[in-house]
Amino acid sequence: MTHTLASWFHTLDPNVFRISGDLSVKWYGLSYVAGFLLAWLLLHVLATRRLVAIPVHRVPDAMTWLFFGVVAGGRLLYVLVYDRSLLTSFTSTPPWWGLLAVHKGGMASHGAMIGCVLAAWRISRGWPDGPDGTRVGRCSTLHVMDFLALASPLGLLLGRLANFINGELLGKVVAPAGQKGPWWSVQFPQELLGWTGPGTKEVLSHTPDLSPAQLAALNQLVTSQIKPGESWQQALRYVVSRAEQYRPQLEPLVSARHPSQLYQALAEGLVLGLVVWTLWARPRKAGLIAAAWLIVYGVLRVITELWRLPDAQFGSQGKLLLDLSRGQWLSVGMVAVGVALLVWSAKRPGQPIGGWATPKNDR
Repeated sequence: MTHTLASWFHTLDPNVFRISGDLSVKWYGLSYVAGFLLAWLLLHVLATRRLVAIPVHRVPDAMTWLFFGVVAGGRLLYVLVYDRSLLTSFTSTPPWWGLLAVHKGGMASHGAMIGCVLAAWRISRGWPDGPDGTRVGRCSTLHVMDFLALASPLGLLLGRLANFINGELLGKVVAPAGQKGPWWSVQFPQELLGWTGPGTKEVLSHTPDLSPAQLAALNQLVTSQIKPGESWQQALRYVVSRAEQYRPQLEPLVSARHPSQLYQALAEGLVLGLVVWTLWARPRKAGLIAAAWLIVYGVLRVITELWRLPDAQFGSQGKLLLDLSRGQWLSVGMVAVGVALLVWSAKRPGQPIGGWATPKNDR
């Protein structure tokens, strides 16, 4: 990413390294791996100190359930809400079914949260241990949800940083193409990918309009890079993927935007993390941390998405009642669930538990 006199021009490569063709190791995938590894390490430490009910030797089992819950929930909700065509998309190459092609992107954070809740329920059932069928690690689902809330901010931080590297989930425009934006704004050449041909773009696209002169310059640049057998759009993707090389030509054609991914990384990673770790340090009723997580996360998502564009898949329906996006309304629902959980958990019988002391058995 190159610093200019005004905004920053995004030139980060989403690929850590390429393996062959379209197959590569991506920063987005590594963010998931790192998030799960950090959660695994944290759970192992807490289990060793007996600060969670999960036995140390069952930590791998718990993390396996969590992994599948997050991936399956996030992918399924994305497909059902954003791109149902993947359900009937089949190819002759692995993974053969569009639903399973997670390496091409497409995860819904709210779906991942639903998967977390289901995984928490399964983990709370414990595991049989010994010939008599005795179950170890059995506890309340709320106790497991509290741990997941504690472990999630680092993963969310890494995920949002990966969104920024990918140049996706773009923020609102603060200066149109050809005009200098403020120093804190970012120019994402990925916004040009909405153009499907000279002067034409996808109907459901956040790609800003360009002047006739700018369109002519874009067409000239892309046309000069078309290889035999390639389409105009393939050449455009080639140019955008090498933004550093073509920066002098691209910079006048790209608007300056809010770096909303970084706003959300700060909010969901640092602010949310500070709240849940502060609560964890003191004794509390089971479910309090999970409830606080839902409330704080939901509020932060509603606020930070004021500077983020709604999902392009919905076009003019991306905004709903009170001019809030679907994602914001889902977050409002999370706040409501969090408040209800906070009230319900506070009324549950039992003494406060946790903090940095050995937890009791009434979790």
